Amino acid sequence: MHIRIMTIHDYDAVYALWLSCKGMGLNDVDDSREGIEKYLRRNPATCFVAEDENRILGVILSGHDGRRGFIHHTAVHPDCRGQGIGKQLAEHALAALKKEGISKVALVVFQRNETGNAFWERMGFSQRTDLAYRNLALQELIRMDT
Repeated sequence: MHIRIMTIHDYDAVYALWLSCKGMGLNDVDDSREGIEKYLRRNPATCFVAEDENRILGVILSGHDGRRGFIHHTAVHPDCRGQGIGKQLAEHALAALKKEGISKVALVVFQRNETGNAFWERMGFSQRTDLAYRNLALQELIRMDT
């Protein structure tokens, strides 16, 4: 297994991986091929896949706005969990963000995602209880939760 930069050519396999992971919060705009291609163009050196024999086992999207880093849609195939793949992906993303001068990274995990919350806690991410997460859709997004 090796970790490499994600490209848009990985999209179909990555999307299938996301669908195999219960609880992924996907939508029809941001997670479409066009949405992911835009994200990868903006963040060409900070998104990674874990691959073994041309099979994508894991993925992490990370990027930044020049000030703060953000992690999105981290997933490891259910059959491959417990092997350190998620940790390696996170370490690659964090190192890439640090190389780009980013000193703080944020992410959002659904409260009901016990596995994801436990993983990020083990990775050293603390829960912020002093903030209220808010968002506003500028266009209608169709949620495609798994």
